[in-house]
Amino acid sequence: YVCSTWGNNHFKTFDGDIYQFPGICEYNFASDCRESYKEFSVHIQRALNSNNHPEIQYILITIKDFTVYLRPKLAVVDGRIVKTPYYSSGMLIESNDIYTKVYAKLGLILIWNQEDALMVELDSKFNNHTCGLCGDYNGVPIYNEFINGVASYNSITYGNLQKISKPNVKCDDPDETQALPSCNGHRAECESLLTSSAFADCRLRLNLEMYIQACMQDKCACNGNEDSFCLCSTISEYSRQCSHAGGRPGEWRTQYFC
Repeated sequence: YVCSTWGNNHFKTFDGDIYQFPGICEYNFASDCRESYKEFSVHIQRALNSNNHPEIQYILITIKDFTVYLRPKLAVVDGRIVKTPYYSSGMLIESNDIYTKVYAKLGLILIWNQEDALMVELDSKFNNHTCGLCGDYNGVPIYNEFINGVASYNSITYGNLQKISKPNVKCDDPDETQALPSCNGHRAECESLLTSSAFADCRLRLNLEMYIQACMQDKCACNGNEDSFCLCSTISEYSRQCSHAGGRPGEWRTQYFC
């Protein structure tokens, strides 16, 4: 029921596909896509920060007739800056120094770490009704997102299809022919990080291999300039998703690591 994005442009769809998409336009992250009345939509805009790492600049949410605009440490509802916790007919916005959370009674929970990582959990009543970077939530990986009828898309093509066209905003799509290189190195290191005793309670709750693959891609992308962003973002995501799934990750951060 959870779709997320984190770190070095990683995305995990509701159906469990993990892919990378480096676009820096505004995109439909997850929306109710039924023809008649759309109950919600979530758009995101990413940009590179001063360290050249991708971060989410803002999130734009519509819930029934409300519009919520989130930036780090800022929440705007229908054009008015609001103090959190903010409650209004069926919607609650909370924030602290680390997270901004939105709960909507119609069946949506959104959690953002005000930097790179966003998680949206949806009620199963939206099965088969969503579109966007999070996919169609039909329970079947690959199909309809990356294979649609006879067409098959790579992750860049798929991501570009989710762009929100805005008048007067010029924004270049990532090049679809430049699929992100796969990475076969660093498996041992990523495996040992993600199977450390701190994560013993997570093993059976999540698909470990997906996070190992994401960690390997991070290490390759870092090209040896190992800063905390490329080392820690996938491990942080694994820890968050484990907690979210009811697990209890132990203390994995140390004075010298992350």
